[in-house]
Amino acid sequence: MAEEFSFDGAAARRVEQVYLMPDIIDQRRATRALLSLQPGERVLDVGCGPGFLLAEMAAEVGVTGWLSGIDVSADMLALARDRCSPISTIELKETNALSLPFADGSYDAVVSTQVYEYVVDIASALREAGRVLRTGGRLLIVATDWESSVWNNSDEARMARVLEAWREHGADSRLPRSLPKRLREAGLELERVAVIPIINIEYDSNTYSHSMISLMAKFGAGRQGLTEQVVQSWADDLKAYGERSEYFFSVNRYAFIARK
Repeated sequence: MAEEFSFDGAAARRVEQVYLMPDIIDQRRATRALLSLQPGERVLDVGCGPGFLLAEMAAEVGVTGWLSGIDVSADMLALARDRCSPISTIELKETNALSLPFADGSYDAVVSTQVYEYVVDIASALREAGRVLRTGGRLLIVATDWESSVWNNSDEARMARVLEAWREHGADSRLPRSLPKRLREAGLELERVAVIPIINIEYDSNTYSHSMISLMAKFGAGRQGLTEQVVQSWADDLKAYGERSEYFFSVNRYAFIARK
């Protein structure tokens, strides 16, 4: 995993709050629709985070299904355990995408949302996902291309520097554009690609983009020549657009479904 950005302690709890926002609830709904789970299926969630998707998928596979969730963060897994403990068909393990502690062909579906962009050795991660899939099983990856992001702002040069600094928070902030080739190289057949956009037109604390402003400002200070003053000016600029009812944010997440 990329070491620049971690999801431990307080960070895990902040992420949990983001998962409760309408934008991300809608994203999970779109993800489940694309995955189209059936009762009795076995599913692996690579990078399960605080467990929201796991709990929702459990309702779809029912009592005859089984779900495994893995994460590298013990703090994330603690949140997932609290959320999923009433569900007897869910197991959780602390491990990473390169070392899945499961037998070959164990799962009907593997899903990973906003995780592979943090994995440096993506080729090995995809091979591992393919290994644990049964023949005919499906892999669903949801990943962000941060160069698709649009923010209404008054200083495009400063905006570009903030986004360039943010690229350092993971291993590959443009992963979607290389995934078709990478999936083929991993022996998987790409079946479908879909776009899951996030669009905010208000400066609202209950939106995804609002949560990202402080996170990106904190991360960006000291990178790409950005000072704390510069990133604060960037954040203040976005707030001012909101106060004038001119706020606009959009970013694309791309969903890839591949078969073994």
